[in-house]
Amino acid sequence: MRLTPTQRRALLSHPAGWIASGFGSGLSPFAPGTMGSLVALPLFVLMQQAHPLLPWLGIFGGFVLGVWAAGWVIRAISVEDPGVVVIDEFVGQWLTLAMLDAFIRWGADSSQPPSTFAVLLVGFVLFRLCDILKPWPASWADRKLHGGFGSMLDDALAGLWAGGLGILALWLLSR
Repeated sequence: MRLTPTQRRALLSHPAGWIASGFGSGLSPFAPGTMGSLVALPLFVLMQQAHPLLPWLGIFGGFVLGVWAAGWVIRAISVEDPGVVVIDEFVGQWLTLAMLDAFIRWGADSSQPPSTFAVLLVGFVLFRLCDILKPWPASWADRKLHGGFGSMLDDALAGLWAGGLGILALWLLSR
């Protein structure tokens, strides 16, 4: 869905619009969800380097703030789960990466952890696949739940799937 210039101005004139659009990354004319996930990557690295538990706070805070911001955008432009809303991609991407990071730090049985780039790449690809394919219960949430909460929950569930698949892959590779 392409926003009109009036809708873009209205969206960017309110803090909820900036948050929901991932600081404008959701306004990309090409694959806004993918752009949102890409913008989320360096933010995750910054949080993770500041403190290993900070991404978890970002996930929780981003989810709560995202419910409000996505709900505001949905009401403002009268479109359910519009592509411009990518704060849900931020949260799902961060959840995937936080799960992988936690496994590498505390659960992996490897003396040589994968590089940050490898983790980001695998986490990005797995999250995008799970976000697009929407395995259950993400598919259920996508169909049945609406508003800001529905917009956020399906991507969080896709993030859980992607994180779980990434952990399984890391575990298998460490054997």
